[in-house]
Amino acid sequence: MKLKRLLTGLLAAPLALPLAATLAVPGTAQASDDTVTVYSARQEHLIKPLFDRFTEETGINVRYVTDSAGPLLARLQQEGRRTPADVLMTVDAGNLWQAADRGVLQSIDSEPLRESIPEHLRDPDDQWFGLSVRARTIMYAPDRVDPEELSTYEDLADPKWEGRLCVRTSQHVYNQSLVATMISHRGEERTREVLEGWVNNFADRPFSNDTSTLRAIAAGQCDVSITNTYYLGRVLKDDPDFPVAPFWPNQDDVGVHVNVSGAGVTRHASNPEQAQKLIEWLASDAAQEDFAALNMEYPANPDIALDPIVAEWGDFEADNINVSEAGRLQRQAAMLMDRVGWR
Repeated sequence: MKLKRLLTGLLAAPLALPLAATLAVPGTAQASDDTVTVYSARQEHLIKPLFDRFTEETGINVRYVTDSAGPLLARLQQEGRRTPADVLMTVDAGNLWQAADRGVLQSIDSEPLRESIPEHLRDPDDQWFGLSVRARTIMYAPDRVDPEELSTYEDLADPKWEGRLCVRTSQHVYNQSLVATMISHRGEERTREVLEGWVNNFADRPFSNDTSTLRAIAAGQCDVSITNTYYLGRVLKDDPDFPVAPFWPNQDDVGVHVNVSGAGVTRHASNPEQAQKLIEWLASDAAQEDFAALNMEYPANPDIALDPIVAEWGDFEADNINVSEAGRLQRQAAMLMDRVGWR
């Protein structure tokens, strides 16, 4: 079924979900009180195994709709009180912040979530909670770059990297969130200077995705890039000899930029209690292990063991700024990136 093509119609009631997959325990009745409906910007293969397990353990069925973050948020706003969605699950704190800012989420009073998820990885008003962490760090070619040459994100603006830097397009929220937190730490003027240096050092036009920048390094088109670590993890899972490695920048000051995928209960949820149970379950130890391993991410709960490939990269100091800053300054970041010619 082509999910995105079917997303255009409004839903009159929770049962009218032609594109939603319902995961049910055999013999369980399809009562609405025992069903949670999720709008998810996470891909089906990353969420279905978790929803299956949740249903097996709790008897609560999960229906889900998948699409990109923007259309799902717009749909929630358009549907208003008529929405069938109980949970919004999406990637990047910038998108989660926008959902809260536009009033489509509600606060969650949950001690288990507050105990499991560090404060900087959740909304200050508890309208959403991070469920997995992605580090957006420097990647490099070990055969051409001595890690002693690397230090900070800002240093990639140095002329020594001219013609050696690959990046993803500025239109993507991951880069906008990185720049937003840089503005928060450094101020707009210093951030502008850094971005101008990056643009001057581009080896090629910005790529459409992180995997392409990693493959550009491997092919010798550039020597360094900035990507989310899980993209490298995916490649290494299939090709352990892939010639790219991560470097942890800014270890002497703000730390590595991190972001989250997360979830919140929708403002007009029909089943808010079951919705909260699902999010709490996703923050549990067993689910956190699976949640991170499915996409080679870091668990939001820092006490959970890492996937072996991820663990091999070693420890790092992460930026502990509240990730909601990525949303608050997102528009400012996007405008600044456009101003310096990063397309």
